[in-house]
Amino acid sequence: MVDKEQFETVKEGLLVRAPAKINLSLLVAGKRPDGFHEIETVMAKVNWYDEILIEPGLKADIELVCQGPEWAPSGEDNLVYQAAKLLLNSYGSQNVIPAEAGIKITLTKNVPAGRGLGPASSDAAATLIAVNKYMDFRLPNRQLAKLAKLLGSDVAFFLNGPLTFCTGKGEKIKKLTKKFNFLALLILPDVSVSTKKVYANYRTNRPLYEKLSTRINSYIEKNRIDLVSKMCTNMLQISCFSLYKELAELKARIESLGIGPLCLSGSGSAMFCIMDGKDEERASKSRRQLAEKIGCKSIIVSNNRW
Repeated sequence: MVDKEQFETVKEGLLVRAPAKINLSLLVAGKRPDGFHEIETVMAKVNWYDEILIEPGLKADIELVCQGPEWAPSGEDNLVYQAAKLLLNSYGSQNVIPAEAGIKITLTKNVPAGRGLGPASSDAAATLIAVNKYMDFRLPNRQLAKLAKLLGSDVAFFLNGPLTFCTGKGEKIKKLTKKFNFLALLILPDVSVSTKKVYANYRTNRPLYEKLSTRINSYIEKNRIDLVSKMCTNMLQISCFSLYKELAELKARIESLGIGPLCLSGSGSAMFCIMDGKDEERASKSRRQLAEKIGCKSIIVSNNRW
C-alpha cells in the first residue's frame, strides 16, 4: 500500500481519505451502566483507505452515492450520510448554505465491514472533516468531536491519531506522540463478524484485565509501543473464536508456517502480523507464502502518517 495525502482537490470538489485501523492491543472489562463495555485499546491508523468526495449538489439536500469493490448501505442508513446531516443541521445556516444548494457525496468503499478495521467509523469522521472544510465552517476539532460521540464510539479516534490510546467505551482519546513505524501483513478472511455478538458473548476476566492493563500502561508511559504490539493482546479473541471457529483454525494454520504471531483486530475477523517498518522483503515473502499454502487474501500495510 502507498501512503496518500488526506485531502485532494478534484475539480469543484474535495476528496478526503478515510484510513482503516488496527488494534495493537485491546482490553475489555465489564459492562458499564449504559450497556457498553469498558475498554482500553491502542489503535493505529494504516494506509488503506476508503475515499469520500464532496461536490456541489443538484438539489437542496444530501445525495449519497456508494461505489467501489466493497458494499456499503445507501441513503440514511450510512454513517456518511448521518455525519453530513448532523453537521449541517448543527452548524449550517442560510448564510452559509443557500436554500437552493446541496452537496453530493460519493463514497468509494475499499475497506470491508465486519473485519474489525473500523471503516464505517472512519468514513463518518472523514465526512465531518471534509464537510467542515468544504463548507468553510472552520469548526475546531473539539466541536467535531462532540458530534463524533453521537455517531459511534470509534469515530472520535479517527478525528485524531495516527496512534492513540482510547479508553471508556472508546471515545476518550489520548494521542500518543511517539511514532511507531511498522509494516503489517493484514489477513482478510472472507468472514464478516458481528461486533454485537462478540461483545455479547464476552465473559469478563477482571484479574486478567488489571494485570494486562498495568503492563500496557507501563509500556505506554515509557513510549514503548513496540512492546505493546509484541504482547499481541486482544481480550475479545476468545469470544470471537468461540463464535467463528474457522477463524481459530485459520490462525493456527497461518502461524504454523512460521510467519509470526497473529493478532486479531477489534472484534475480528481481520488478523495481522506486525513486522519491522523496513522489512518489506520479509512481508512480501510471507504474503506469497500465505497465498500459495493457505489461499487466504492478505495485503501489506504500514502505519499511516496522519
